[in-house]
Amino acid sequence: MEKVAIVTGSSSGIGFETALDLAREGYFTYATMRNTKKGEAIKEIAKKENLKLETLELDVDKEDSVKNAINKIVKEKGRIDILVNNAGYGLFGCLEDISMEELKAQFETNFFGVVRVSQAAIPVMRKQKSGIIVNVSSVAGRIGFPVSPGYISSKFAIEGLSESMRYELSPFGINVIIIEPGVIKTNFMSSTKKSLKSDSAYKDITNKVIMGITMMSEMGTPPKEVATTIIKAIKSENPLPRYTVGNDAIMFLEAKKNKTDLEFENYIKKELFS
Repeated sequence: MEKVAIVTGSSSGIGFETALDLAREGYFTYATMRNTKKGEAIKEIAKKENLKLETLELDVDKEDSVKNAINKIVKEKGRIDILVNNAGYGLFGCLEDISMEELKAQFETNFFGVVRVSQAAIPVMRKQKSGIIVNVSSVAGRIGFPVSPGYISSKFAIEGLSESMRYELSPFGINVIIIEPGVIKTNFMSSTKKSLKSDSAYKDITNKVIMGITMMSEMGTPPKEVATTIIKAIKSENPLPRYTVGNDAIMFLEAKKNKTDLEFENYIKKELFS
């Protein structure tokens, strides 16, 4: 039977490149997104290259949207071989500045969205006794830094969730892979939400960190490199549990491994504020 892939958050960036690469590898690919009006660019490329790719509405925040999309895919194709949980966004703001509603919204998309789509797809994979779930985390799922506690905690949660899923699903022939990009050259910064009170005590640190990460993103790793890593992982006979993408991510993780907690804190302060 024709192999089937699903990618969430496919309208731009990592999801866009991954959906195209999966289709180029011969998967019938559902490039899903909250707003399918943003899918014209990927449809145009797929048509030009004669790829088996279809855009499909899937809002990871909404139970009905997820169920409708997965039901449609199963009805049309009868199987799901690859699921790439990529949809997510960033939230800048120190803990005292962000509201509980903003924090809940961050987790609703970045964490519960992954849970929601996975829970819908896993029974299909379990029945066919095969499948790969790729959860796009971040180096921020392994390293904390200031001004993004909402985003970072949601990615730390993805890391723990993915590790648990690996134990639970491996007996059914389902593999779970974690992808940990560093700062990626995408429109991530423009879609990132910012929360800063007018009288905030954290104004200086917030502005410095945002400026630093914006500069890093201009020289960041291309999203195509993340897509290439995902393809490499799913094609591997024995894929690793996690893959780090980007020289910055590798550098940070090496530093964390080789330093004490206090040494690493000082290292991060120097990198972000100097």
